Amino acid sequence: MKMNRMNSKNLLLGLMLAGGAFFAQAQNTQTDTAATANTTTAVQQTQANAGVEDLKKKIEANPKDVESMAKLATAYQEASDWTNAIDTWKKISAILPDWAPSYYSQAYAYQSAKDDANAKIAYEKYIATVKPEEVEQNKKNLAYAYFYLAFTEQQSNKDKAKEHIAKSLQYDPSNQDALKLSKALNS
Repeated sequence: MKMNRMNSKNLLLGLMLAGGAFFAQAQNTQTDTAATANTTTAVQQTQANAGVEDLKKKIEANPKDVESMAKLATAYQEASDWTNAIDTWKKISAILPDWAPSYYSQAYAYQSAKDDANAKIAYEKYIATVKPEEVEQNKKNLAYAYFYLAFTEQQSNKDKAKEHIAKSLQYDPSNQDALKLSKALNS
């Protein structure tokens, strides 16, 4: 009986030590993982900054390099730098006023920056700039642009909102948010 009690105590003590060692290892692993994640993020940020600087130099050398400008604007968006993204998309629109994607991207950046008035203007410009031969490839974006316009006008101009939501559903009849808004507007 005494032997059983002694073995039980040793077993319990051994399990506590083993558990403590595992806990310590788990803590170190989490710390190592967090440190690795922080290092990875820092490296990615440094690379992104270097990429932005390289793109700025290319644009400085050739101010009409729209491809580099679009890459720069996209890099700003990925970094949630909405002010610089908007400014860059606006420069692209000035060089290529008939290129609809620049207006859509401006609208997205304005919307992300919580500037609804300018987002609305940019979505309207996008819709107006899409050429008839480009409609098919732009259906999803057109659907969203019309949805956004309907959403922003639902309180102030219900009839206009209904027109916009009908257009949105014309381009994407499966959009659940547009279907819900249409139902709300028409009830």
